[in-house]
Amino acid sequence: MKEHVIDATGKALGRIASEAAVILQGKDSATYDPRKAGERVVHITNPEQFRVSSKKLVQKTYYRHSTRIGHLRTRTLRDELSRGPVEVIRRAVRRMLPKNKLSQKRMRRLKIG
Repeated sequence: MKEHVIDATGKALGRIASEAAVILQGKDSATYDPRKAGERVVHITNPEQFRVSSKKLVQKTYYRHSTRIGHLRTRTLRDELSRGPVEVIRRAVRRMLPKNKLSQKRMRRLKIG
């Protein structure tokens, strides 16, 4: 298994997530096959030092719903970062992967921290 290291220092959250998603899918290799999960492991170092704009800390919202009426919960990016930056990065990468059976296998190869 090949390993790829991404340093998050000073990079935007979306840039980190899109770079990791491309590598996890294997799209950057010459033997890319969309039916295979790929074989590369991605390590993201310094997850607490990524960059976001000041407005995005207040305006970007994350939603959760318990499927019960009136139970839509919202949190801002600032609230999510107070709980830890690892989950913010993990969620960004997961949402950039295709929604299929392979996405869970690909996410297992993402190491943050």
